[in-house]
Amino acid sequence: MITIVGLGPGDPELITRRAWTLLTTAPEVWVRTCHHPAVGAVAAQTQVHSYDHLYEQHHDFAAVYQAIAADVIARATTGDVIYAVPGDPSVAEATTLAIRTLAEAQGLPVAILPGVSFLEPTFAALAEDPIQGVQMVDAATLAASHHPPGSTQQGMLVVQLYSRFLAGDVKLTLMNAYPDDHTVTLVSGAGTDEVRLHAMPLYELDRHERFDDLTTLWIPALSRPSTYDTLQEIIAHLRAPEGCPWDREQTHESLRPYLLEESYEALEAIDQNDATALAEELGDVLIQVALHVQIATEEGEFKLYDVISHVVEKLVRRHPHVFGDISVADSAEVTRNWEAIKQAERKQAGGEQKKAKKNMLDGIPRALPALAQAQTTVGRLARVGYPLPALQAMDESKLGRALLKLVEQAEAAGLDAESALRRVTGELRTQLDEAETEANLLGSALLDLPTQRQRELWERRLASKD
Repeated sequence: MITIVGLGPGDPELITRRAWTLLTTAPEVWVRTCHHPAVGAVAAQTQVHSYDHLYEQHHDFAAVYQAIAADVIARATTGDVIYAVPGDPSVAEATTLAIRTLAEAQGLPVAILPGVSFLEPTFAALAEDPIQGVQMVDAATLAASHHPPGSTQQGMLVVQLYSRFLAGDVKLTLMNAYPDDHTVTLVSGAGTDEVRLHAMPLYELDRHERFDDLTTLWIPALSRPSTYDTLQEIIAHLRAPEGCPWDREQTHESLRPYLLEESYEALEAIDQNDATALAEELGDVLIQVALHVQIATEEGEFKLYDVISHVVEKLVRRHPHVFGDISVADSAEVTRNWEAIKQAERKQAGGEQKKAKKNMLDGIPRALPALAQAQTTVGRLARVGYPLPALQAMDESKLGRALLKLVEQAEAAGLDAESALRRVTGELRTQLDEAETEANLLGSALLDLPTQRQRELWERRLASKD
């Protein structure tokens, strides 16, 4: 039998009566670490063995915890084992899960004796009630992230913040979501007579001198509404029976011009280099996103989960050089890989969707303005050999004047420049289909042909149009 016992948050008097009786009457006790205030009191009553030496033998905590679990299991095959951990065995204690997993595989029974965790004295010291909503994350996990998980509208506990170096990495991650001067509080020694609170702006977190295994960081919720969930709740309320008549009447189709308008206003803010305006305009774009998501949810089309999971999976899938084991030399190779991955996705979609995408241009919105559509089209085709003119000295001013001259000629001739450009851009789609068909006859995808062969296919088609 393996019995995992909680030592409480620090003060030996906070060890439960049942746990104390078991610990002090056992012939020996194994503890994960001696660096806990209650271990001395237990050691005065019985023989205590520590696994602290394993922290010196392994390079990461995961390996340490697996080594501890393996040793506990090995000892349990010949007799009962009492294994004690800080706090409560089921709260922020990785070795408990590791032992349970190995024990289940070998048919060994495991009993858990709960204890007072670090949470209760931490909330008492902070004078916070977790019923208002609280999040908890391990400091090492947070430090390895680029953006903090969860919601800034709820308080967060960052546990096991044991070093100043770790605090620096945690600070950088948190500053991706919280203001630099957001007041945070370090809690040290919760559950002992030496509990300490130290409040500071977030940017000063790693300037604090004292960190140890009993240090926890408290990040209060932001006072202003700042999460997408809050926005979606407001939109859902506006669409509810007691909400706004105008919002309730909207459909995907009726909102189309607003999405376009808000997008152009965001582009204008970028052109004007106005960060304040851009923040506001991106918010207006988000309103449109939230409205479409809410309408789709109500109609049973899709939910926010589908939108987010789709784009996350796509980003990971299309960046194997970041999230996988692919190596790239430069951004040009990234672009080539991107197109190859998209081609593979299209082939898969062709077998799954009735209206599958057929080529690399089908993802370009037909509703784009003609000039934007033409440049995007040519940019994509250039990746498969479409011949671009030799590079000439050109700046935005010269380019603008040249385009304006063409518009003047169109006006003088009574032609619609937008329609003319849209028509010839559309012809490129047909030519791409022809080039891909010929490449397939050669036993290859167009993207996989040598660059010179791609260019020959294009030049032959373009010459026939002149």
